[in-house]
Amino acid sequence: MPKYFKEPKSKFLKVECNKCSEKQIIFNSASNEIKCRNCGETLAESTGGKAKIKAKIRKTLE
Repeated sequence: MPKYFKEPKSKFLKVECNKCSEKQIIFNSASNEIKCRNCGETLAESTGGKAKIKAKIRKTLE
């Protein structure tokens, strides 16, 4: 890979809801609040940069 290409700093995360254990894939730099599809619990909050992840991170996806 040429040196002028940089690796992206943002990644997708597979998370598990703390309330109902539903698994969901989210973006770690989300610009909006992300809620669980199943129960509505907040999984991540926007901070203007990297999102504040409130769920259990199970896997980082490339």
